[in-house]
Amino acid sequence: MTHTVSPVDTAAQRVLDSALGAVDLIAIYLGDRLGWYRSLVTDGPAAADELATRTGTDPRYAREWLEQQAVTGLLEVDDDDPPRFTLPPAVAEVLTDEQSLNYLGPLARMFAGVSVQLPALLDAYRTGGGVSWAQLGTDARESQADMNRPWYEKALPGALASVPDLDALLRRPGAVIADIGCGGAWSTIALARAYPQARLFAVDIDPATVALARTNVAACPDVADRVTVVEADAAGLPDERFTAAFAFECVHDMPRPVEVLSAVRGALAPDGVMVVMDEAVADRFTAPGDEVERLMYGFSIVCCLPDGMSHPPSAGTGTVMRADTLRRYALDAGFSDVSVLPIEDFGFWRFYRLTP
Repeated sequence: MTHTVSPVDTAAQRVLDSALGAVDLIAIYLGDRLGWYRSLVTDGPAAADELATRTGTDPRYAREWLEQQAVTGLLEVDDDDPPRFTLPPAVAEVLTDEQSLNYLGPLARMFAGVSVQLPALLDAYRTGGGVSWAQLGTDARESQADMNRPWYEKALPGALASVPDLDALLRRPGAVIADIGCGGAWSTIALARAYPQARLFAVDIDPATVALARTNVAACPDVADRVTVVEADAAGLPDERFTAAFAFECVHDMPRPVEVLSAVRGALAPDGVMVVMDEAVADRFTAPGDEVERLMYGFSIVCCLPDGMSHPPSAGTGTVMRADTLRRYALDAGFSDVSVLPIEDFGFWRFYRLTP
């Protein structure tokens, strides 16, 4: 007899699948922060007691986590007594290889940072307030920096080089480049390495983020003498005429994006340009959406929109910033044109050129 799956069955399975995914993210967070994945990569397969000894953790908790990871299919386990657990190479790359474009381990840290603020989010949703980036703390801050780092280091130089006129502008002797909303400054560091004749300013408004950026820049002596990290808002940009200004994945977070874009436009050299990298979402709202839309709305409801709303008055943009929205912001800020740069296959992101 053929069993017909009812709409209720489908809905229930959807919720169950989501619960399983949430549990997996929590477990990935534990394995990341406790050093369990790293030990399985660097020191090899381990039984629970071995892993606990290596990492200074409790063996009973280590066993439960190892068994959960094997049951969910992320670890392999043998038939020894006690069993030994192995992290397969493909999973190791995704969860531990900080240089890989497939590195997704930090995703768990982002949602961990958000989860501790759920009571504050409930309050914000009721009152129209917000939850700031500073409130989300170290997990969220490091997650974004670490997730984006390989894309900046490995893909950004080639992406910019594929746009000849932009590349030529950035290679101009004496070029001065601003990185607005620099986060951990990995984007700034990548730009400095790609354009060795340029001076760069990494600008962010969040004190803890600025501290992280300064630490990262100081750890890169090949560029540290050409990169200045500045804690400032739009009104406090360095007194320079910038050859180019970049805003990587941050315009949608800004409470007053037109104000920031206007300040940047005013700081550009006469032939300068601004480049905005933001989410490659669809041109218009469609439901149901693809995985990119689902993920971006997920970030928006728990992180980006509450962050933007935490500094009133706010445009309330959110992660899902459509191309027309950015165009409107740029034109209102005094830019004459907005175009999409011919950069493809760059993860979740799209590049825009803003012409003064």
